[in-house]
Amino acid sequence: MSDAEAALDVRHVSHSYGPRRALDDVSFTVPQGSFTALLGPNGAGKSTLYSLITRLFNVREGSISVLGHDLNRDPGEALRRLGIVFQARTLDLDLSIRQNLVYHAALHGIPRAEAKQRIGEILKGSDLIDRLGDKARNLSGGQLRRIEIVRAFMHRPRLILLDEPTVGLDIRSRADIVAEVRRLVKEEGVSVLWATHLIDEIDESDRVVVLHHGKVLAEGLVPEIVARESAGSIREAFSRLTGLAGRPVELEMAS
Repeated sequence: MSDAEAALDVRHVSHSYGPRRALDDVSFTVPQGSFTALLGPNGAGKSTLYSLITRLFNVREGSISVLGHDLNRDPGEALRRLGIVFQARTLDLDLSIRQNLVYHAALHGIPRAEAKQRIGEILKGSDLIDRLGDKARNLSGGQLRRIEIVRAFMHRPRLILLDEPTVGLDIRSRADIVAEVRRLVKEEGVSVLWATHLIDEIDESDRVVVLHHGKVLAEGLVPEIVARESAGSIREAFSRLTGLAGRPVELEMAS
């Protein structure tokens, strides 16, 4: 798959913190229009990889391209095509939901009237459409996360990165958020890289990149990975690839 065909192309990327190797020769692609899950236990290197894709850290070993734009050679064009939802909450709790979204739009040069129209498009049919005047602090954790996802879509990016977006939420809120992102992917025609350690957030139709100890152990559609590992499910395939079966992390993933 060429750079031009991929929403995200990661090639031979490594990164170290002093003597510790956080990523080791990582390569994979996210095809345009796909929902790709970056699956790995805590400490696998997912957040480090996201920090490189968003240029919080410089890429010193290997290359990363977004829709053909290399992050080192053409960072402005690459980042302009990204929407990002970090693990930490980033909404201003003292502003209303509408103000948070309009402010983000302004940072991307979107006029206020166009921003309001865009908010209506994304939230069409959502129960949050009636909460736009509420201060962010009055929403639940799941509702706040859903607004952060809406914000990531405001400037019409072609690739959305979500770093453990459901951490700390209850099962119902997690399911709502996964469903919301899948709906927006279908309606907006964007690509998603969804980092998670929760196997139950993965659908049979998804592409999966298994990351463990900073290395890519498998990449492909769920049925392909399951078949290659002669497993009965993606959970079993993941356990075989990582050797984590029966350990506490597997219990966490099943929670």
